[in-house]
Amino acid sequence: MSTCSACSEIKGSDKNRLRIAIQKSGRLTEETEKLFRNSGIKFAESHDHLLAHAENLPIDILRVRDDDIPGLVMDHVVDWGVIGQNVLEETSMQREVDGQDTGFSEVMKLNYGDCRLSVAIPSEIEWHGLKDLEGKKIATTYPFLLKRVMKQHGINYKSVLLTGSVEVAPRAGLADAICDLVCTGATLQSNGLKEVETIYTSKAVLIQRDQPLFPEKQAIADLLVQRFKGIMAAAESKYIMMNAPKDKLEQITAILPGAENPSIIQLEGDPTRVALHAVSREKVFWETLEQLKQLGATSILVVPIEKMLD
Repeated sequence: MSTCSACSEIKGSDKNRLRIAIQKSGRLTEETEKLFRNSGIKFAESHDHLLAHAENLPIDILRVRDDDIPGLVMDHVVDWGVIGQNVLEETSMQREVDGQDTGFSEVMKLNYGDCRLSVAIPSEIEWHGLKDLEGKKIATTYPFLLKRVMKQHGINYKSVLLTGSVEVAPRAGLADAICDLVCTGATLQSNGLKEVETIYTSKAVLIQRDQPLFPEKQAIADLLVQRFKGIMAAAESKYIMMNAPKDKLEQITAILPGAENPSIIQLEGDPTRVALHAVSREKVFWETLEQLKQLGATSILVVPIEKMLD
């Protein structure tokens, strides 16, 4: 783990302040900061500051490289870390080999940062399975995750460790294939590669050091977990409103995706119709709205939910 100028400062900070490490810049940064903002954490410092102090809660944020985050948690420099499962798993295996502590606990999985670690080969080459990699050179930034899978399949290969631009390795003659993170696949395609095998799937996860937190910190941690869950539940839910015929309520309720018991309000001046309000915890498709209309529903509205507590 690389050292940082703020580590000593944050390590000696107030024991009542919850210390959280997040990615300074990268694919998880924007969504992590959005999650924190939506949970009510306010920061005055700019992104240029490595260490940020919340204005309204006893929380310190340490912005670092993503591959430093697992070590900061495992070495008890910070209390929490937000990290991709791929980096967490790779770093854990590296630290185990190096004889370093690997203890942590998972607080919760987050609803962003989805990606996959996949094998890719030149587009013109046929693919029959992992056995095609026998004796080949594979470029990767994740040598331990790759080694685990190849060992499970009994495949001998040569690992070529690259820390960036892994996708250019086959074209540059450095490797026969690559094993790298894939989100959309556009970068592979632009480099004449095709994705052929997924060996690991990942998303963002919130982890905690493997020591009990001081009661004051635990209270803040519990508050944030509740807020995070509410934000994620809201992101996956919609509020549905409509006017509906009374005699079709059972059928209408049955086709609402993932809806809880709806609120029913009698419409003024029409004893045969009601206003129906419901929270749906699943996606609402156009086909569902069309079915509702066929059953006599009108003024159908589907609106996003910003925050929600059960």
